Amino acid sequence: MKISQVLFTTSIFSSIFSLPASSKEAPKRNKKLNVIILFADQHNKDVMGFEGHPDVLTPNLDRLASQSVIFDRAYCSVGISAPSRSSLMTGLYPRTLGLLSNNERTSVMNDAVSLATVFQHNSYRTYAFGKRHLYGGTDAGWDVQQSHLCNETPGNSYTEWVEKNGYGKEFAMDWAAEFGKGSECSSFAGQKIPIADLGTRVTDLPENMTMEAFTTQLTVKMIKEQAKNNQPFFCWATFYRPHQPYTPLKKYMDMYDVSKWGEGRKKGSSIRKPASLYEPKGNIPPMMEAIRDGVNKVWNVNKAFDDEQLWRNYVGAYYALVTEIDHCVGEILKALDEAGIADETIVIYTSDHGDFVGNHGMVEKCAPGQNIYEDILNIPLIIRYPGNKQKGKREAGLVSLVDIYPTLVELLDLKMPAVKYPVQGESIAKTITKGKPVERNYLVSESWSQATVITKDYKLGMMIDPGEALRKFDFRSFGDQFFVRKADSLEVKNQIGNNEYSSVIGQLRAYYQDFSSKVSDVGKEEVVKNAKK
Repeated sequence: MKISQVLFTTSIFSSIFSLPASSKEAPKRNKKLNVIILFADQHNKDVMGFEGHPDVLTPNLDRLASQSVIFDRAYCSVGISAPSRSSLMTGLYPRTLGLLSNNERTSVMNDAVSLATVFQHNSYRTYAFGKRHLYGGTDAGWDVQQSHLCNETPGNSYTEWVEKNGYGKEFAMDWAAEFGKGSECSSFAGQKIPIADLGTRVTDLPENMTMEAFTTQLTVKMIKEQAKNNQPFFCWATFYRPHQPYTPLKKYMDMYDVSKWGEGRKKGSSIRKPASLYEPKGNIPPMMEAIRDGVNKVWNVNKAFDDEQLWRNYVGAYYALVTEIDHCVGEILKALDEAGIADETIVIYTSDHGDFVGNHGMVEKCAPGQNIYEDILNIPLIIRYPGNKQKGKREAGLVSLVDIYPTLVELLDLKMPAVKYPVQGESIAKTITKGKPVERNYLVSESWSQATVITKDYKLGMMIDPGEALRKFDFRSFGDQFFVRKADSLEVKNQIGNNEYSSVIGQLRAYYQDFSSKVSDVGKEEVVKNAKK
């Protein structure tokens, strides 16, 4: 018999539309500030209310943004989970780590000194709740960890937790929407279950049993416990969503009318059609084109072009998952307020990469086949620093996920342990505390297949040689891509052959050479060498 459904919200109205309670007064304690990184997986930066989105509801993220510094031009180091997360946790670029997809393992990763290790070195209590997707030294330093994934906390994962509470079958249906079976270590791991078109179906789980609720409940419990002692804490609270499978709660799905394309929820209409949904296939890189042709039998994108209701279901489900995450963020912020430690805690909201959400006629991220589009590379980055006067400030300078590590070290004056590989990110602490502009000429985001140079006004994506042993990632025959930001915000007009921009393109190529000469590729070379054996 299932346990009774006890929502961790008081009502739909209060959980969705009300703001967290105001902070209670608490005596100042002689300790360093706490840190919570609220981390979504695959959150498209534009899909938030304060970004002017025509549909999505994110009242808690909107409020957090009004209290924080918002980095409009924050980018992931590569548009896929493990390397991007590892860059966050080590301050090292993927080429140095040797992690440019989800699967590599290198000596550099083993020797890296994680951010959690730095916090432990400074007498912090460290927590990780939810999927980490880290390996070796990048995943070291946790005092307490409890993951969504079976292999990260065997015997104590979300999968086992949800089964123990009587909802294993419901979660298996969600997981199977993408994978066609239940998750590893579940009772349904070997059972074939139908996938769902575009990985999308509404969950039958109660609200307090979702993967997002799991992270939220653990984080809230930790906050209540930590508020009672004088030891500072570092917490990485990761949400699995809005990553696929796209299986939202009906409560949130019902907020978005997906029956037809309209002018957007905020105009009292149905959801708006993605602006570049029907971009010609010839514009996009080969793997994306293949998915548009239906080669991937999970996404069934070809079916969605014949039946647009499938597109609307997916887009609406993505919005619904973002709104659920927003609710969870609100619960955590409210817990900080009620514990009286909001003014002692740095709060960061960010993500590892984005999602197409229908743009370019695509679902999810197609990470192995491209690494250029703004939908994937430009990530949310919101940083609330206690007592800061820069509230609501929007910073337009170029920032990378690798910058968070050195930024926290500077903000908190943390003592660094010995490191074999010096941190490569640049601190943005003074931007947060004093409003100093971020001054960077360029950023690089780089995968096995495509290295992208990003500047204020332009973006150059160069298809690169991954090496003979990794030829499956070689898409050089497609050619390079060059976009002019102001004239082409949708990134549908490749100007690589336009002689008008030849000098600009040359400058961006020079920037990549500059980056390559300064940032070691020791880990990447290790992977290439081992792959040849």
